Amino acid sequence: MTVTMFLIILTVCAAVTSLLTEGIKRLLDEQNVSYATNILVLIVAMIVGCGATALYYVNYQVPFNALNSVYLALMGVANWLGSMLGYDKVKQAIAQIGGIK
Repeated sequence: MTVTMFLIILTVCAAVTSLLTEGIKRLLDEQNVSYATNILVLIVAMIVGCGATALYYVNYQVPFNALNSVYLALMGVANWLGSMLGYDKVKQAIAQIGGIK
């Protein structure tokens, strides 16, 4: 996988993860279910990141050996870290900036 393709997959996965997380959070809020946002983002990010990387591997016939499996897991972690800087953090930063007087 080239660096360009890695960044493209990471960007798309982070955007999809943020959108899915917001949808799941709203659904859980409507059901009055308590949850930890960071854990929810972790689960969604690992599923989306590893799934997208696995699809890339299948599409480009990349073998599923030990090294590529590690890369697959690292893409999930990178997606988690990238999506943690998503909607919630932007909303939190805006609230904090608005609270400064």
